[in-house]
Amino acid sequence: FVSPVFPGITDFEAIFERVKDQCDLFWLENLNLRGGFKKTIMDYIAGKYPDLVPLYDEIYNKHNRSYFEALEVKAEKMAKKYDCAFVDNEMPYGRVPQGHPVIVDYFYHEEIRGTENTGKRNR
Repeated sequence: FVSPVFPGITDFEAIFERVKDQCDLFWLENLNLRGGFKKTIMDYIAGKYPDLVPLYDEIYNKHNRSYFEALEVKAEKMAKKYDCAFVDNEMPYGRVPQGHPVIVDYFYHEEIRGTENTGKRNR
């Protein structure tokens, strides 16, 4: 479970390459900033990664989803590259061939609110 994926910081493909032979699932989840936690993380980014402040402002203050939409595309391409299944918030059961874990996309928490907890997006 790669969570949270910090925009501009977490290299999930590098992580995948190191763990793909030891797992059946590779679950990706975006960084969610709610309540008081948002200020703490935004302050941390400003102090440690000031060059990422505009990106975090776009995502977490202006609610621009394009960064995580692009990561979804990257994750799907990675799945094809490694001959892995790519699914949206599903829990596949069973074993997979070694080195080919199912890549599970969960980059869209805010899109499943109000879906009666089905886990499927409101598109």
